[in-house]
Formats: sequence, C-alpha cells, structure tokens
Amino acid sequence: MNDEINFLSECVAKGKLSRRDFLGRAATLGLGAILANNLLAEAARAEGPVKGGTLKAGLMGGQATDTLDPATLTNDVQFIFSRLWGEQLVELDANQKLQPVLAEEWGASKDAKAWTFKIRKGVQFHNGKEMTPADVLATLERHSDANSKSVMLAFMHGIDKIAVDGQNIVFTLKESNADFPVIMNDVHLMIQPNGGKDNPNAGIGTGPYKATVNEAGVRLGGERFAGYWRDDRGFADQIEIIVINDATARTSALQSGQVHMINRVDPKVIELLKRFPDITVRNVGGRGHSYFCCQLDTAPFNNNDLRLALKYAIDREEMVQKVLGGYGSVGNDTHINKFYPLFTEIEQRKYDPDKAAFHYKKSGHSGSVLLHTSEGAFTGAVDAAQLYQQSAAKAGISIDVKREPADGYWTNVWLKQPFVANSGPGRPTQDMEYSLKLQSKAVWNETHFHSEKFDQMIVQARGELDADKRKKLYADMGQIIHDEGGLIIPMFNDYIDATGPRVGGWAKNGNDRFMNGYALTKCWLQA
Repeated sequence: MNDEINFLSECVAKGKLSRRDFLGRAATLGLGAILANNLLAEAARAEGPVKGGTLKAGLMGGQATDTLDPATLTNDVQFIFSRLWGEQLVELDANQKLQPVLAEEWGASKDAKAWTFKIRKGVQFHNGKEMTPADVLATLERHSDANSKSVMLAFMHGIDKIAVDGQNIVFTLKESNADFPVIMNDVHLMIQPNGGKDNPNAGIGTGPYKATVNEAGVRLGGERFAGYWRDDRGFADQIEIIVINDATARTSALQSGQVHMINRVDPKVIELLKRFPDITVRNVGGRGHSYFCCQLDTAPFNNNDLRLALKYAIDREEMVQKVLGGYGSVGNDTHINKFYPLFTEIEQRKYDPDKAAFHYKKSGHSGSVLLHTSEGAFTGAVDAAQLYQQSAAKAGISIDVKREPADGYWTNVWLKQPFVANSGPGRPTQDMEYSLKLQSKAVWNETHFHSEKFDQMIVQARGELDADKRKKLYADMGQIIHDEGGLIIPMFNDYIDATGPRVGGWAKNGNDRFMNGYALTKCWLQA
C-alpha cells in the first residue's frame, strides 16, 4: 500500500492527479484524512515551489482608515500586506534567529553601544531606484522624529547618533543594548525610498510584490516585482487580500474556494473544518495573547484594589477552554510567557471570587464598570467579555459589555476608551515588549502606566550583558506589572490559520500569525 500511496502523491505533485481524487483513492486504501493531507504536504515540499497564479487571502483586521505607512500600522491586514511590498534590515526566523535581509551582516563593540550594519548592494525599490545606505538612514530618521507618530519612537529614544560610513550604517547608542539588532527586525521599520519622508503611504519598498490595489478596509493587491533580488519567495504572479472581518463569512470564503487561506480561525469551527479533506487548519503556539486592559489614570481604574478585583474575577481556565477551545494556555497578567528565553515563572493568579469581592469592597467603588469589546479585537472577544461578565458577577462585580464594530475599533475605541479588549503578538524580546507597551512615553502605552522606576529598570536591563542579572531584572519587572499594572491577561492564544487544497509551502512560525505575516510571500499555488 505504501508504494501505491507514494505513487499517487507523486502524481498530485506533478499535476497528474487532483488533490480530491488523491484523497478519495487514499480513503479506499484505508488511509485517514489527516495522514493523507500530511503526505500531500510532504510531496509538495519535496517537489518545491510552483510559480504563477493569483494567491488570495481572506483576512480579518482591516478597516476603512488603514494606511500603508509602516510607522503606524496596527492590524493584521496592514501587517500582512506590508510583508508583500516591504523589507527590513534583518528577519527573525521560526527558530528565533536573526537572518540577513537588507543588511548583509552586523556587529557590535564590546560594550554593545556601537552597532554597524553592512547594507546590501544591488537591491531595487519598486520605483526602479537602487536602495542605498542613505535610504536606510532616512527611514530611521523618520521613525526617530516625534512628528511621525511612529510606534517605534520608544526604541529610537535609545539611539544617540546614526551615520553612514560607506556601505555601512553605524548606530551609537546612549546605553548598551545586547538585543539591538532584533529591533531592526520590527515590521514598522520597512526601508522606503528616502525613508518614506516624501510619501510614507506609497507602499514602495524592496519586497517581492509591488502594491497595485489599496482599497482600505475592502481589498488590497500586488503583482510580482520583476526586479526582486531573491528567489526564495514571491512565487505567485499576483496577490489579493480581501478584508473579511466576519468569522463565519471568512470561513465560508475558504470553503467555497473564494480564497486560498484565512487568518484568525475561530476555535469553535475547527472540528467542522477538519471534516473537509481539502482544508488544513494551521495552528502554532507562541507569544500571542488575548486580553483586557484598563487605563490607570482614569477612574475607577486608578484604584489598584479595583484592578486586583478585576484580575481575580476572571476565570482563566474556563476562557482558554471555551474561547480558545484549548488552543492556548492561561495567562498571568503580564505579556511574557515561556516562549521568551529570559522568562521567569510568577505565582499563577487564579479565579477567586472571594478575593475579588474583598478587593472590590476595599476599593470603595460601587456600580458597574464598562468594558468595550469587538470581534476585531480578537476572535471570540465578544464571547470572552460575556464569560468575564458572568464570572465577575459571582464576586458581586457588575461588568457592562459594549460590543463595538470591528471597522474602526482600532481608531475609535482602542487607546480612546478606558477599559477595552485587545490582543498582541508579543515582541521578540522582553525589552521590546516592555518598551512598546509599558514605558511611560511609549506611543502604545495603552494602560497609561507611568513609573520612573520601571522606566529605569527597562534601561538597566537593556544594558545588562550578564544573562542571569538581566533575567532577575525582568522577573522583578514582571512582578510589578502583575501586582500593579492595568493588564488582565487571561490567555495566550495559538495562532490559528487555515489553507485550502492548492496551497503549498506553509511552515510553522510562532513569531506571529500567518507565518509571521509571510504566508502570502512564501507559499505558492500547487498545480
């Protein structure tokens, strides 16, 4: 039987047999659907990439106010589309190792205060101009300018000087930073002609696809760039992204063949999808977290006893099972989990209605608190808010849940309202996560956490080259956020995407959803 199955797999890979026919033949030979799909995937990988066609994705996370400016991108659609047209200096692979992209190599002084990146020659922008170190310098200057509103500003504050030295970019930092090259991996730091100073929304970069369609909140598209400098991605002739914020409609689009892949699969439909032999559910664990956050400078959330009451009033285990369907793990009111190399376990906070009631009474607050949520925040966010409402009620705490539309959630609700649902991918290092979300001056300081002591600890840990001492600093910082912060993090979620019958090249990557955003550039359509 093995010889016959292998022969059939080869026929599919060579286009002589359809995937559906293969699965039918495999079933008659007693081979299960999951094993048959795995054999097909292996055969596709062995055959290698196939060029041509239009690869289509149905994505949640787009809205009418979206722009292509990488400095301010926030949602899935902006993130994934930016991977098509743009590139950074370096790229973090699935094994958490930095790989060269627009920088060929890099190195540091002994104190990690001076970093030099050698910029690759012969790389073209989509407008036909060759990328130079001057473009890299201009890009980093734009993100260092407070007027740009770049979310990377918190990291740029640590840079004293940036200069061009021949084909090199030289950074002189204010303090030592052993993780500095990882910052250059951030998706917001796409290298643009003249740094994007002329038109940051043009979507012109060095990526495998030229941006050709930009209908914000509706549809985006790109065509393969003939002058692209590498051959390990950009296999489809064209890419099309259709914004489908409704989970049911997104799933239906995949089932009907309207799109080849979708993001943010609702765990509640996974078992249903598994019944379709042509559909493959792709899930991988990582740093991603789904949560609620409150602003510490807005009543009643400026009272730590109220915040502790809300933390004890959430049933984390129930939420992981009912919202994530078990595709995740419990959170503990910090962004950091076991996927960080310097992670330290903190005593797990558990659902405790009695403790919640104690702190609620001690806070002196009476009446309800208003929680804003939306399916745009994360898949199952509305259900999660309602479960939270029910578990809090057992402690005598009333939570009013207001459901907001997905379109406009990130511009009209998040960072605007004092108590909201949110989700995050988790940055590659603790320094980046804390600097982006908890540093006093950070653009994305969503909880309005302001602590001079914590800010100093961020800088101290960043410059500490002794791994054990650094780990201890991060453990202390995690404890502060756990005890005093405005984050209520019940769960770390798997990234769950799904692909249709013709998609080849999918590989697990726990850095972020959709193969860390690279699915459309690294996958192909099988014949």
